[in-house]
Amino acid sequence: MSDIDRIFVGGGGEGYTTAQNLILKYANRHGLIAGATGTGKTVTLQILAESFSKAGVPVFMSDVKGDLSGMAKAGSPDFKLHGAFTSRAQTIEFDDYGYDSFPVTFWDLFGDQGHPVRTTITEMGPLLLSRLLELSDVQEGVLNIAFRVADEQGLLLLDLKDLRAMLVSLGENSKEVSLRYGNVSTSSIGAIQRSLLVLENQGAANFFGEPALNLSDMISTTPNGQGRINILAADKLMQSPRLYATFLLWILSELFEDLPEIGDPDKPKFVFFFDEAHLLFDDAPKALIDKVEQVARLIRSKGVGVYFVTQSPTDVPNDILGQLGNRVQHALRAFTPRDRKALLMAADTFRTNPRFDTADTILELGTGEALVSTLEKKGMPSMVEQTLIRPPSSQLGPLTKEERNAIVRNSHLAGLYETGIDRDSAFEVLTKRAEEAAKEAARVEAQENEIEEKEKERKYARRYDGGTTRSTRKSTSRSDSIGKTFAKSFARQLGSKAGQKLVRGILGSLFKGR
Repeated sequence: MSDIDRIFVGGGGEGYTTAQNLILKYANRHGLIAGATGTGKTVTLQILAESFSKAGVPVFMSDVKGDLSGMAKAGSPDFKLHGAFTSRAQTIEFDDYGYDSFPVTFWDLFGDQGHPVRTTITEMGPLLLSRLLELSDVQEGVLNIAFRVADEQGLLLLDLKDLRAMLVSLGENSKEVSLRYGNVSTSSIGAIQRSLLVLENQGAANFFGEPALNLSDMISTTPNGQGRINILAADKLMQSPRLYATFLLWILSELFEDLPEIGDPDKPKFVFFFDEAHLLFDDAPKALIDKVEQVARLIRSKGVGVYFVTQSPTDVPNDILGQLGNRVQHALRAFTPRDRKALLMAADTFRTNPRFDTADTILELGTGEALVSTLEKKGMPSMVEQTLIRPPSSQLGPLTKEERNAIVRNSHLAGLYETGIDRDSAFEVLTKRAEEAAKEAARVEAQENEIEEKEKERKYARRYDGGTTRSTRKSTSRSDSIGKTFAKSFARQLGSKAGQKLVRGILGSLFKGR
């Protein structure tokens, strides 16, 4: 596989140009696949993933429409488009075209259509979790305090019940925490708890927990050197678009924090396709977009290529769009002035070809055709060319449910992630502390009751003996309630654990190896 140095994207024929290739050396400089619905983005995504796999590059992609599972099965001459595929291959001089299957690993946040995908609350970090929960600035501040206190005390926030317990603890001890970190109001805690409940109702509870995903299980090759194609079932996940976008951003964050610097490799170490990319940027605060831009800029030196898939280039912020060197633009429609403006902006992102008007050509492209510009020598973008996209070698369309289940059962990861683990974490630790505090309070109260009973007996004895001396002992106050006893213990631990916080990365997840 290592002798492959470029990916054949498509070619010409009458009225078109020569072959268009994506040079693997520049494939980690990111890319964009854009076009209106039904213009062929999914097939382009499929043929790029096939080619990366053949070149020994592992791939991650989300299957939004359920069509990509067919990559695990070779195409067939019985397929209705067989004639069109072979004709296209001859037209673009794709001489070695044939049908083939690819090593696919299926993943699913909900565990229904693939191996379960989990991460912990601690690994997700406060920034991404705030984005997921759609918190206000004040609520995000409270969540950051919760993470800070948990980090300093060594409390593991693994699942939703751990985070809930941590928030309850903050509420019960808000006075002590507020003095150290800033105001923690019960209303903000209540709002976060309600958002967590909504998230849980959307099925996200399965996403948080252990065993957490080990990215090395995705960044792997087969014994014969093919890159594994990781396909995330996203048809159900798309019903919660914020969860979908945050999950993909979390994987990108984990890749950035986990992988070492490798400079400019001969081919990417991993390629990440971010489908429905507009969901990441819709209503995103500028601070988050700035961090995504920073990750996109730096992650290429770790050998990761990120390809955004969306309907229009205008869905991607300009600062990030400027970093996407490899571009495949399918047809756009211009029914409104706004559509026309987006069309002209898309045309302006290409290096002009004097042989045709880019904007007009984008309108006239047929299904399976695209304007292609990739990075050439010295990383310069090639002149935009009209291209017939090559046909896929794997099955176009989904597998049957039985076929998919069989692949999951026989996967090299079968049984590794299926059974959840619930070890001692914040919920268990805080519950134990509360129980110990309750026992201590009960012991103190019993001791006080015993002292009072003895005092009463002495007073009764003096009265019975006719004595006039009154006891000068003040009754011990019972103000140390269970909550206050726990609060004092909590405050002591805050002081004793200072300076032991964990280091977090750009997007808030734990900085690996620190």
